[in-house]
Amino acid sequence: MIKVIRAKLHGLRVTGCDLNYHGCITLDPLLCRQAGIYPLEFVDIWNKNNGKHLSTYVMFGPEGSRCCVLNGAPARSFQLGDEISIRAVEYLDSPAELPSIKPRVLVFGAGNRTIESLQYAVTVNDQQGLALSISSLEE
Repeated sequence: MIKVIRAKLHGLRVTGCDLNYHGCITLDPLLCRQAGIYPLEFVDIWNKNNGKHLSTYVMFGPEGSRCCVLNGAPARSFQLGDEISIRAVEYLDSPAELPSIKPRVLVFGAGNRTIESLQYAVTVNDQQGLALSISSLEE
């Protein structure tokens, strides 16, 4: 079995931290739907500002709010304005399944506005084996 990326929110800025709420991350459901991240799904989160990494589950906040709020214990590792990456993963039985997935990556700028939408694709190349391509998606 191999662990691969299924969806990613890259460069999202933390809009809040709430130590006294159940541990999770609260995200705008519109952003999650665009990338393919589900409510209650466990995700990995990396903080670009301090290098911290953790795993927690997703709760949906207000639609259209562009929120990214770390709750409970995760709030101790993040601060308002920190730039983070959120990754959802999938397990495949073998590398032969890689061409069947097409992970979507949303890249964010100021105000948690999507500035780029990408899709990863693995193809089989007879001469070199597996190859990765990254294409821009029109929104």
